[in-house]
Amino acid sequence: MTARDDIWPPYFAVTVVTQTGSTNADLIVAAAEGAVDGTVLVADHQTAGRGRRDRRWDSEGSGNLLASILFRRHLDPLHALTQRVAVAAVRACQQVAGVTPSIKWPNDLLLDGRKLAGILAQAGGAANRVYYVVVGLGLNIGWSPPDGARLLQGSRDEVLFALLDVLSRQLDASGSPDDIHDEYRSLLGTIGLEVRIELPHGDLFGTAVDVERDGRLVVETDSGRQLVSAGDVIHMRPAAT
Repeated sequence: MTARDDIWPPYFAVTVVTQTGSTNADLIVAAAEGAVDGTVLVADHQTAGRGRRDRRWDSEGSGNLLASILFRRHLDPLHALTQRVAVAAVRACQQVAGVTPSIKWPNDLLLDGRKLAGILAQAGGAANRVYYVVVGLGLNIGWSPPDGARLLQGSRDEVLFALLDVLSRQLDASGSPDDIHDEYRSLLGTIGLEVRIELPHGDLFGTAVDVERDGRLVVETDSGRQLVSAGDVIHMRPAAT
């Protein structure tokens, strides 16, 4: 079914389906067929939800937020759009449930150290030009896997409205692709922790000390500072002071 457009914040038109394989996959197809900027696809249940590196995103329980958002006009770099949605999701959790998740670099939300949400951005285009970006979000509200976290308060639509409202205000105020950087950095729980980063050529160990405006994580290692653009981060413990 299609929710009434006038109940959602500016920019966004929300469609809700009972079940699908993946909201990201469906919205990418819709984007290629001409779906407009601000289209949001929400599913009650996904059978083939995926996160980074094609990992499965489980959503067995009902009531969780499983959504994808299409951007055409505000084509920030992938890392910046991911950061926008991550920040908006944190603010939505604060408004609806009174909790403040931390962001685990680059795109997970943690609550009490356990995974609350994951975000995945995918771009589409041709001839080295990006024509659209789809950002997917899975956020646990009423159900989570045994090792995950959930909000426990608020409904899916309340969280979605709050998230889209924050995004709408972000986009209204946007002056540059990295205008979200400072707020994202302030919510990034990875900074200050000893980390292990799984990379294709082997693991990197060190202390996460900062994040660059281009999204790269700055890690202090025994051999000096390293800039990491992609990799799986495992939080170890607070860095020694």
